[in-house]
Amino acid sequence: MIKKQPLQIGWLFSILVFSFVATAQTTVTTNSKHSFSIQQAVEYATKNNVQVKNALLNFKNQQQQNREITAAALPSVSANINSSFSPNIAVQSIPNFISPATYAVLVDEGVRNGSGQPITMPNNFGFIEAAFGRKWNTTGSIALQQLLFDGQVFIGLQARKTSLDFQQKNIEVTEEAIKLNIHKIYYQLVVAKTQIDLIDANITRLKKLQSDTRALYQNGFAEKLDVDKISVQLANLNTQKTNIEGSVEIGYLGLKTLMGMPVKDTLILTDNIKEEDIKNGVLVDAYQYTDRKDFQYAFLGKKLNEFNVKRYQLSQLPTIALSGSYAKNAQRDKFNFFGRGDWFTISQIGLNISVPIFSGFAKDAKIQQAKIALQQTDNQITDYKNRIDNEVITATITLKTALNAMDSQKQNMNLAESVYNQTKKKYEVGTGSNTEITLAQTDLISAQTNYVNALYSAIIAKIDYLKAIGKL
Repeated sequence: MIKKQPLQIGWLFSILVFSFVATAQTTVTTNSKHSFSIQQAVEYATKNNVQVKNALLNFKNQQQQNREITAAALPSVSANINSSFSPNIAVQSIPNFISPATYAVLVDEGVRNGSGQPITMPNNFGFIEAAFGRKWNTTGSIALQQLLFDGQVFIGLQARKTSLDFQQKNIEVTEEAIKLNIHKIYYQLVVAKTQIDLIDANITRLKKLQSDTRALYQNGFAEKLDVDKISVQLANLNTQKTNIEGSVEIGYLGLKTLMGMPVKDTLILTDNIKEEDIKNGVLVDAYQYTDRKDFQYAFLGKKLNEFNVKRYQLSQLPTIALSGSYAKNAQRDKFNFFGRGDWFTISQIGLNISVPIFSGFAKDAKIQQAKIALQQTDNQITDYKNRIDNEVITATITLKTALNAMDSQKQNMNLAESVYNQTKKKYEVGTGSNTEITLAQTDLISAQTNYVNALYSAIIAKIDYLKAIGKL
């Protein structure tokens, strides 16, 4: 007879749980006690798991990005006050425009020089140096900018809702991944409790058998070897129970970490596994790709890539912007702007039209890159459909096999228990041997282990099946 090993609790925890330890919430505040069904455990995780929290923050961040995009289409108003002091006003060298006018008057009037000759116009009057402005200058202004048309901003406004939907779907995908792992670990712990209960029942049987065999030995109807064999089996069961209890304790720590619960809190699992619950509501004939949240997420990604293509295409259109400003300027020789003196008004209104003509094919390259990214998304969605089909078919086969194995192992366990009880009665009346009852006990333990493994495989197969059809 081939003996199967007991259900190993620790391996799944190490794979499914501790991959989250580095990123999960571990801050401990106060110790509390929680009695959770599987649904309550999932609800707690959706509020406290750090990955879900970060997904929610990504949604809020997208909201702020949308506000930034909206701001690009709204008026921009700014005010400015500037005051400057020039200890040495810049001197400019300019053509001498004063002397020609003076000479023109003298020539017209026939004025003569000291030699009695008529004054004539010189050929070169040279340059004069002049300082323009005053030492103190102050300007106060207000400016308005309004974008009238920009293709990229226009597409950004259109894509705002899809961007929010994309981040919302990311939250749901993250929650579903957490939910899947919580289901598997939660029910593994529940199955472990079933296994411990079976081990306890076996320990009780062996203790009774040990007591009866010891009494027979003391009365000369059994050998000490018979007592020792039972003691070895009893020790093995106690060791097995201790190992499982240690793994279960680690499993609880992992489950609490995954849920975002302080590890020092007490967690009690209230749900039980019933075979009829595993069999109910499974193996539907039809499913929809759109029932899968990860497929919905991929489809929204495609829509964003479509917006990206349009954004670069519209970047080839002109942009139109309106601007206006109003300012007051004053100049003084001393800083007395709050006293008497003139303030001069400066105002302007402008319309700017920027027409892209040639950018070295950069815009066309960006358009082609965006189209390629869109084609890649289409390919990924096609592949996604194929993988979903594969997951559903595989999960269906696995679930059918697991349900059949669960029923078969349940019958085998009941039969092994019946054989043990009959063998024990024969042993008690002296018609059976210690070897027979030891073998019957070993077969019962093996059958129980196989049943526990089949029970856990069935619940995991159902969870995977519901995940595959998008109904988890």
